[in-house]
Parts: sequence; structure tokens; C-alpha cells
Amino acid sequence: MASFNLGRFLEGGAYAILNEAIAELHSDDGMARPNRYEVLLTPPKGAETIMSQIMREFTNDGTVRKTGLRCSSISFPGRTIDTAPDNNIFGPPRNIAQGYTYGDLQASFQCSSDMKEKKVFETWQRLAYNPQSWTMGYYDDYTGSIDIVQLDEKDKKRYGVRIVECFPRDIAAQQLSYDTNNTIGTIDITFAYRYWKALDDEADLPKPFGERARETIGNVIERKITAAIPKVLSRL
Repeated sequence: MASFNLGRFLEGGAYAILNEAIAELHSDDGMARPNRYEVLLTPPKGAETIMSQIMREFTNDGTVRKTGLRCSSISFPGRTIDTAPDNNIFGPPRNIAQGYTYGDLQASFQCSSDMKEKKVFETWQRLAYNPQSWTMGYYDDYTGSIDIVQLDEKDKKRYGVRIVECFPRDIAAQQLSYDTNNTIGTIDITFAYRYWKALDDEADLPKPFGERARETIGNVIERKITAAIPKVLSRL
């Protein structure tokens, strides 16, 4: 009768598990690496002002795109479910969801020698107010979006979120010093936003009521205008 070697059995099992773990790491479903990501900035068009013209120039000449590529650090934003205790039950209380909140989004961008990255965010900020009259702009004129995408080892997009209705709330101060000879200048931005959604399974979900209302009103107005056009003209 052959003897059973438990040590050899365990060694072989451990070897198989190790090979499986290594294969998993090298597969397309391997580990996510925080240094492989992409940031896409989509500033608003804004009202017809000098600042909106400058922003369009930054968008058309690729400055906005290059600014997103120079994002040296950013985070996938969090989401918190607000809860409250439900004491109207027998036994231990339980927490029930009452709503949800989002925190601010912070990012850091490397700066070119002409500080064009800083200029992009300064221009975006000035879409929120008139620097001559000090009047504040309309919400839709200064809110845009940001896409944050996780890439794999082959630069394939594997996960992403869209930051909706955002704008640069805070542009941090930049320190200048003779002691930083080998340091690249960066600018820290804090973005305020309304909410975020995952690009793979939330992109086509129903929009918040405010957005749906605007679209519904626009569709109703369009239908009324179309109905008022004589049939002879509508065939042209």
C-alpha cells in the first residue's frame, strides 16, 4: 500500500495556488495601479464674454487637454450615505438611509514655464463672476465636468467616473523659493461639484430632477414651435 506524503501534497497545492496568483496578476484583470490614470477636463462654454472666448481658445488649441494630462495627483471621489437611527422597532435600533452627500475633489497639476495650466483654471473661475462689475454669473455658465479613468498596463480604460457640474472653487497659493532648484512647480485645485457617476453603469441612468426638468421644458417648447410652423414650410 502506497504511503501518503502530506508534506509533498501541501507543497504541490501551495505551488499551484502561487502559480494561479501570479497568473492573475499578469492577466487583464490584474491589480489596479494608482499611477495609471487619465483625466479629461471639460470646461463650460460660458456666456458670451471675454473670459468665455479665452476658454474656447484654450479648448481649441489643446491647452485644456494638455492640462488634464499634467494632473499629477487626483482621487476617485467618495460618496457617503447619510443615516439616522430607526428606533420605532423592537430590539436593537438600526440605521436607515436618509440621503447621500459628496465631498470636495482635490487635484494637483504640474505647471509649464508659461503657467498656462494656472491660466486655464483662473479663466474657468472667472466664468463665475465678472471681474469688472463683480456680479456673479449663472450656474450653467461656469459648471463643467471632469472624467477620471483608471487604465491598465496596456492603457486600456477599465473604470471611470464623471464629475458633474463642477468648477474650480479654490486655487491654492503657489510658493516660490530659491531652495527648490530641482522641483517642478505645481498648482493645487479644489473642485466643487454636484455629484459624480460611474461611466460604465451609471452614465445612462435617469438624470437628477433639475436636469430632467430643463430638458422637458426645452422639448415642450420645441414641440410647440414645430406645431406652429405651417405644413408648407415644414416640408422645405
